[in-house]
Amino acid sequence: MKKHNFYAGPSILSEYTIRQTADAIINFEGTGLSLMEISHRSKQFVAVCDQARALIKELLQIPEEFEVVFLGGGASLQFAMAPYNFLENKAAYLDSGSWASKAIKEAKMFGEVLVAGSSKADNYSYIPKNLEIPADADYFYYCSNNTIFGTEMHEDPKPGVPVIADMSSDIFSRPIDFSNYSLIFAGAQKNLAPSGVTLVIVRKSMLGKVSRPIPTMLNYKTHVENESMFNTPPVVPIYAALQTLLWYKELGGMEAIHKMNKQKAALLYDEIDNNPLFKGTVTCKEDRSIMNVCFVMAEGYEALEDEFNKYASEAGMVGIKGHRSVGGFRASIYNAMPLASVQALVDTMKSFAQLKTKK
Repeated sequence: MKKHNFYAGPSILSEYTIRQTADAIINFEGTGLSLMEISHRSKQFVAVCDQARALIKELLQIPEEFEVVFLGGGASLQFAMAPYNFLENKAAYLDSGSWASKAIKEAKMFGEVLVAGSSKADNYSYIPKNLEIPADADYFYYCSNNTIFGTEMHEDPKPGVPVIADMSSDIFSRPIDFSNYSLIFAGAQKNLAPSGVTLVIVRKSMLGKVSRPIPTMLNYKTHVENESMFNTPPVVPIYAALQTLLWYKELGGMEAIHKMNKQKAALLYDEIDNNPLFKGTVTCKEDRSIMNVCFVMAEGYEALEDEFNKYASEAGMVGIKGHRSVGGFRASIYNAMPLASVQALVDTMKSFAQLKTKK
C-alpha cells in the first residue's frame, strides 16, 4: 500500500532528492567514495556547496547585499545566535507559537525583549494583529509559520525596523520580499533536506554592530567569511539540499511552487469546512497555514478521534496525529507533498464521514 507522509518534520522529501542522495551515498560523483566519507574540502564537495548557495540566491531572488551560509545546530541555535549578533539594546518579538516563545526566552539573555503581540492566551489559534513595535527597536522578530498550531504569516512584514524571521517550515513555499530583512534562518527538515543543516540568509552590512564580543562559532561573520567551511559542515544534508533546489528549479521556481501549495491547502481546508465530522483549529481563516493544516473532530464527534486515526492509518496516511498541545490532527503538506496524497486524505475523510453519519 502507498504511504502518504504527513509528518511535520523530519518530513517528506521529493523522490528525486532521495534517489540522487542515495546514489551519492554509494558513489559520490564517480569518485568511488561515499558522500558520507568525502572530504568537505574536496573540489567535488566545494562545488556542491557553492552550487547550492548560488541556487538559493537564484530561486529566492536574494539581493547582492545578503550572503547565504549553511550552519549546524538547527533553528534552535539561531534563537540565541540571532540576538547575540543583532540585539544591542531592545528588540520586539511576536509571540505566535511555541518556537517564538522559545526564541523570546533566549533573547532575554542579551537585552530587553518587548512582546509586540501574543495569541498565547487563545492557545496560539491566530496571528496577533495591531502589533506594538518601537521605532528604536534593534529588530522585529517573528516565526512565519507555526507548525504546531497551523498558523502562518503570508506576507513579509514592514514594521519600520529591521526584521529577523524564523522560516523553518515555510521557506521556499512562496516568494520573499527581502527589503526589510536583516536575517532569515530555516532548519532544513521541512522544505529542503534531512535534518542536520540550517540555512541562514544574512544581510552583511548589519553584522558587527553590537558592542559585545561574540564567540567565533556564534559569529555570523565567521561563517560568511569562510563560505560555510569554517568547520566541517553537514555534508549529506547539504548535498540533499542541492538536489531539492535543482528539483525546485525544474518545477518552475517560487511562483509555481506557491501556486501548487495554495491549491493543495485549499483542497484540504475545503473538506475540513464542509465535512460534518471535522473543524479547523485556527480561528482566523486568513491565518491558516498552507504548510501545516491542523484540525480536530467537530463538536459531538470528539469520541471518534482515535477511530479516525486508525482508519486513516489503514488507508496509508502516516503522521497525521496532532501535536500533544493541540490534539486532533495535523497534515503537513510541504512542497514535496503531491496533490494526489492530499486528495487521498480528503477521500479518507469523506469515506469516514459517510460511515459515521449513515442514518
